[in-house]
Amino acid sequence: MDITTLPVVGALLHAGADLLAALTTTLTPVAGGFAAALAVVVVTLAVRALLVPLAVLQVRAERDRRRLAPELARLRRRHRGDRERLQRAVQQLYTSERVSPLAGCLPVLAQAPVVSLVYTLFTHATIGGVTNALLEATLVGVPLGHSLIAVLASPLWPHAWVVLVLLAVLVVVVEAGRRADRRWNAVPGADAEAPGTARIARVAPFVSVLFAGIAPLAAAVFVVTSACWTLGERALLRRLVR
Repeated sequence: MDITTLPVVGALLHAGADLLAALTTTLTPVAGGFAAALAVVVVTLAVRALLVPLAVLQVRAERDRRRLAPELARLRRRHRGDRERLQRAVQQLYTSERVSPLAGCLPVLAQAPVVSLVYTLFTHATIGGVTNALLEATLVGVPLGHSLIAVLASPLWPHAWVVLVLLAVLVVVVEAGRRADRRWNAVPGADAEAPGTARIARVAPFVSVLFAGIAPLAAAVFVVTSACWTLGERALLRRLVR
């Protein structure tokens, strides 16, 4: 079943396509062939600006977890070997301190529908039976609907450097963010992470790089722009939010 034919999905996709088309037309006199990609960047920045209140909640949640880290370490030592009692004790601590362990996930969860929308817009030849004109947009010769794999497997492979540069930027930004998070969350008196957990913490942030490599170029532009915003936003909010 083609999800683009569903009334609600079709309406959202048409609205998204119209918005990107209008932004591309507006930006073309200034950006030329970069207008479509720049339109995706503008949409990304607008979405992230709307999500700033959730980012503030995320930073406050991080601060609360840092504050509770020594107490959590004490509970782990007290209930070592009894996972059920430990879970109850941790939940009681979060409840008494009015801390939500899920608050840190809110910005990521809120962005998911937008990423899905961009992904769908650049992976369907038609939307509701109408030819998808967005697929004609390019960035330095690479169609915004092509992934790195598609580019490498086509005559456009000499332009693969465009996607590779984006992925390289994303790797640098993700690593910078991971190191900043590690410094921020380091709390004296808290237990060190288990080796397995530490490995997952090192690798998990780079899932976005894998996604950007297999997703359409437009979605990769969204992910890279959002990652850059996140890096700057966290650095600022961690200084300002109390």
